[in-house]
Amino acid sequence: MRKFLVITLMAGALTAQAQTSTTATAGNKGFLKTLDLSLNVGTSGIGFDLATPISDMFQVRVGYEFMPPFRVGIDFPIEVGGEPAEKYDANGNRVESRFDRLAKTLKEVTGYDVDDHVEMIGKPTMNNFKLLFDVFPFKNNKHWHFTAGVYIGPNQFARADNSMDAMTSLMAVDMYNHIYGRVENSWITGEPVLDITIGGTPFRPELNPKQMQSILSNGRMGFTLGQYTEDQYSPDGLLIHAKGDPYIMEPGEDNQVHVYAKSNVFKPYLGFGYGGRLCKNRDDWKVSFDAGLLFWGKPDLYTHDGTNLTKDVENITGKVGDYVDLFKGLAVYPSVSFRFTKTIF
Repeated sequence: MRKFLVITLMAGALTAQAQTSTTATAGNKGFLKTLDLSLNVGTSGIGFDLATPISDMFQVRVGYEFMPPFRVGIDFPIEVGGEPAEKYDANGNRVESRFDRLAKTLKEVTGYDVDDHVEMIGKPTMNNFKLLFDVFPFKNNKHWHFTAGVYIGPNQFARADNSMDAMTSLMAVDMYNHIYGRVENSWITGEPVLDITIGGTPFRPELNPKQMQSILSNGRMGFTLGQYTEDQYSPDGLLIHAKGDPYIMEPGEDNQVHVYAKSNVFKPYLGFGYGGRLCKNRDDWKVSFDAGLLFWGKPDLYTHDGTNLTKDVENITGKVGDYVDLFKGLAVYPSVSFRFTKTIF
């Protein structure tokens, strides 16, 4: 919104200056002799720009684009201790898995049903201010132009969040992992699993070793997306995950899961275009086609826990892996757009 207001003020200033300059410099073909307003739609979004010539061969454009909202569904399968939620025997028959057993227990304890997957909803957030310079190299043919410039915008261009339907499952998963963590700590330190006071009375339920081993043998519940590409250390230098260990994404502090796609803030642009009259006998309406590349750097996909899926994790399977592989190889973003232009004066 702030960028939009800045561009609007710039447009107003350009228009006011142009009206003054036109009267004072009649016959001059330089800066602000004419002003064009364009609406554009393409792979980098929809938006507008203002353009004015700065010589017979050069034109400058300023504008703003944003990607309209749309949604893409991605399923994240839940695993327990590295075992998939759905398990089959040698004959292809569905058999009870760790997840099935834990799902029943969680239903009894929490009242929540746990799905064997969590749906993530991906949506674009890309928006950019742009400053472009068009070059018309052919003296007697103003249809073709080449363009260079820069797009500037937030480094986050897309995100994925769990759907509303997945929230109860994620709450149950988080509850289970909390219980697992308390049992694991109790097994190591000998402290009670719970140590709370209710109405002034200490409440310290205990589990016998067999019960604790049963819980610990299941492992944590989450989404195994791949393996770590290198050793992972805590801030104080302790090894927390070795290279090749599975990366298990768990719900964050808000009991939800998120993934953020990020690229560079500054994105140089190179391209070309072809334009002409929109109406046969009118020069003030034009249409043009532009194609080029946004050099936005290799994008990164970060989860809510700070893990970079494009660098820290490998062997990611399923649709998630397809998206990660796509972004890994997308160091430039193809931009194709149509512009509809009206000459204001």
